[in-house]
Amino acid sequence: MTEDAANALANDQIIDITTIGRKSGEPRRIEIWYHRLGGRYYITGTPNRPRSWYANLVAHPEFTFHLKQSATADLSATARPITDQSEREELFAGILPPLGDLGETYPAATWIQDSPLVEVVFAH
Repeated sequence: MTEDAANALANDQIIDITTIGRKSGEPRRIEIWYHRLGGRYYITGTPNRPRSWYANLVAHPEFTFHLKQSATADLSATARPITDQSEREELFAGILPPLGDLGETYPAATWIQDSPLVEVVFAH
């Protein structure tokens, strides 16, 4: 990973991800936020509806993490869905406060119960 990409990972918020469609098998690219906690990276979404990107990552965990703010890079990654209740509680305790009003839209328990959550594991 280049120094520019490492700096972008440490400072940016918005990326694109390209997943493989669970039904179509076709690439699907969307814009999304990511979160840094304890030197690890996570992607989540609000708890208001099912997410195609999450279903795609559960079916096909390998995806591309596209940096696009302060640097441009396409990083190979694997998604690890976080389903353990205590791990979800711990992670959302760190993810929600920086979101401000967005994090307050739903009670924390709703985020923990209903939001998609994956850890991003980068290929070396």
